[in-house]
Amino acid sequence: MSVSLSGATRDSNTSMKVLTSSAVYFAIVFGAGLVFGTVRVMWLAPTVGVRVAEITELPLMLAVVFFAARWVNRCFLTERDQPSRLSVGVTALVLLLLAELILGVMFLGLTPKDAFLGRDPVSGTGYYLSLCVFALMPWFLGRVGRRGEAFDPDDRRGRAACKVH
Repeated sequence: MSVSLSGATRDSNTSMKVLTSSAVYFAIVFGAGLVFGTVRVMWLAPTVGVRVAEITELPLMLAVVFFAARWVNRCFLTERDQPSRLSVGVTALVLLLLAELILGVMFLGLTPKDAFLGRDPVSGTGYYLSLCVFALMPWFLGRVGRRGEAFDPDDRRGRAACKVH
């Protein structure tokens, strides 16, 4: 019985790529959520109410999810299969839920139950549906073709789009 070192290296490389991709995807969406959430809580909710403010924020966050997933697919998941793309979305979702739990408990004084279940019935339903979209978007964009595919390495625009300055 022999063990292939190249196979083990390839598996660990794939796992590290998936974890890195998940962390980047999470960070982009979470960062945008912090910015939009601050605007929503400080300025929008006092004038139009929590429900309307949260529903107003939802399409903006879905746009961020779409563009973040597309960028991560092109820059990090160039030769990954569909299960890897799904793993990226689900792992990023776990990171997002952990971050929301930590923020809710430590900074807002919420119980874990309130952090997840203390939402408005209407906007909360939209929020949870958007979490499903967030988890599935890298996988979905990888399935639909050109938009989710890797960039052409010979395409200068593609390489420039993936560089972080």
